[in-house]
Amino acid sequence: MSFTTELKVARDMVSATASQNTTLLSMQNINKAFAGIPALTSASLEVGVAEVHALIGQNGAGKSTLIKILTGYVSRDTGDITFDGGPFQARSPQDAQAKGISTIYQEINLVPYRSITENICLGREARRFGLLDWKTMHQEARSLMARFNIDIDVRKSLDSFNTATQQMVAIARAIGFKAKLVIMDEPTSSLDEREVNVLFDVIRQLKQSGISVIFVSHKLDELYAVCDRVTIMRDGRTVKTSDMKSVSKIELVASMLGRDIAQVSKHATAFGGRKGKVGDVVLEAKNLSAGHKVQDISLSVRRGEIVGLAGLLGAGRTETARLVFGADRIHNGTLTLNDKPFKPREPIDAIDQGIGFSSEDRKLEGIIPDMSVAENMTLALMPQLTKAGIVDEEQQRVIVEKFIARLGIKCSGPSQRIRELSGGNQQKVLLARWLAMNPKLLILDEPTRGIDVGAKAEIQTIVKELADQGLGVLMISSELEEVIEGSDRVFVLREGHKVAEFVGKQINEAAVMTAMAHGAEDNTIGQEIKP
Repeated sequence: MSFTTELKVARDMVSATASQNTTLLSMQNINKAFAGIPALTSASLEVGVAEVHALIGQNGAGKSTLIKILTGYVSRDTGDITFDGGPFQARSPQDAQAKGISTIYQEINLVPYRSITENICLGREARRFGLLDWKTMHQEARSLMARFNIDIDVRKSLDSFNTATQQMVAIARAIGFKAKLVIMDEPTSSLDEREVNVLFDVIRQLKQSGISVIFVSHKLDELYAVCDRVTIMRDGRTVKTSDMKSVSKIELVASMLGRDIAQVSKHATAFGGRKGKVGDVVLEAKNLSAGHKVQDISLSVRRGEIVGLAGLLGAGRTETARLVFGADRIHNGTLTLNDKPFKPREPIDAIDQGIGFSSEDRKLEGIIPDMSVAENMTLALMPQLTKAGIVDEEQQRVIVEKFIARLGIKCSGPSQRIRELSGGNQQKVLLARWLAMNPKLLILDEPTRGIDVGAKAEIQTIVKELADQGLGVLMISSELEEVIEGSDRVFVLREGHKVAEFVGKQINEAAVMTAMAHGAEDNTIGQEIKP
């Protein structure tokens, strides 16, 4: 059966169902906790038959957990799921796929050394007289890829093609399973503009054929291009569901951030509004580019200045910081550090020049959980504390005790394992790691994420004091009040581009959120927010 014929059959089948029930998927009051920490709290999601439904939210909002529960990766604690007219429970992703739900992940999950045909037909191979029917499978693979206007040799191994083609193969595989619901998790992340338009055409074809799509993306323009409705999640909860045509970009941004665009509270953080004295330029980046994630970004940081990087998930904030720190390679553009050309090839180059970087993922890229507070704190300083392979433990002890007292780190002592500390105290240890290096520039990526209110205020106070003492700080935060109240200047990034710069009194929620939503330049400053 050809792909076109399959779509017609699927359309007829779903049309019959739609006449009785217009809801394909309903997830209600979904709760999930990991190690006692809530990941989802009474979350809900409802997708109609032949609907393209957007699912959006910042990091940690609960989108991935909700999808993993639906597709059988993890089990829900409580809640109800119905799919295609009946109760639904997937025991595994394979079980979900067999029941009509296919998922396309941002990270391509295929077999690179197998052919395109094998990847598309894996798990549902055509057979003739007990043997694999390669002719039929090759024909089906070519037909599926033709939907994307791609004419290639489907007998070649997947790894001989670029990332964009591999992404299309993943989508073709999902469609080939005759799914009633296709989940697309950031499907355009590896595609160029032409390929994105082709994908959108395919999504529209799926909708016309009665197949529903859950579309997860941080690119607001994409949502308006193909989606019928949107569900917004924040902090593990569903906070808004609306028709796309009834909600503006600025309202989407405000809902994701948890901000009321009509009312702005003053001094919601320990920063209390910045009035720092700034000095000479420490860092200057000109026209930085690295693939499609960072494109032609220019910014600077001066001594005694906190520079905020604002933007939604996927805007390029972390990627820009990693370029400065040498964690990723710069494709184009230049860096100047203390008026001298700076070309970091790896993080040690940045560390040697006085740059510290506290990553947003504290557990994965920050702490070493089974090492002590002292060992974690002096990790970057270790080459200076070591002679002939022997650590100067007395000097280490003096430094560690100094910063435990200075930052108010609550621990039983320097030898306590860092994993036993609270999130806020772990974050203080990571700050101390870089302060012990006497840095000239400190990059903070989500410095208060995942810590309680009291610890958050303490961290904010420490950062403010460091800047007051002359340290240059580049701060990334998804909490808008931190950026607004804590920054002397704010650069707004959107889809890899710098779209606005605000200074002093220009920094306000209306201007920053408008730039995040629309990519507006300085002409929005001070203007009333409009849809």
